[in-house]
Amino acid sequence: MIGELMFGSEQFDRVHDAAESVGLPHPGALKALLSIDDDDPPSMRDVARQLRCDASYVTGLVDALEGLGYVERRPHPSDRRVKLLAVTPAGRRARDQARAVLGTPPAALSRLTDAEITTLARLARKLR
Repeated sequence: MIGELMFGSEQFDRVHDAAESVGLPHPGALKALLSIDDDDPPSMRDVARQLRCDASYVTGLVDALEGLGYVERRPHPSDRRVKLLAVTPAGRRARDQARAVLGTPPAALSRLTDAEITTLARLARKLR
């Protein structure tokens, strides 16, 4: 039951909707955008590790993000062979918009009363 709520088709669709809402061709590109820390730009290899995929796959995702003006590749200060990924202002706006779509509560929550939602929120905080 919780698995369906968290990982079911509605959530799957929401991830695709979030990617589409900001013009991304694939949810993988959205995951890459969401993984980039503004304060500590990761290398492309770091993003691949975080996404648990090949570096060559990240290259394609970053190409799409860069093409939309959402990220920039920058040389590492001490190793110019390494490229760091920095989110642009447009990328931050896109990321915020995608997070708003992702943060939309599941439709099933509309069946709960205000008291039940309060209880659920308390329990979720306890689990976190």
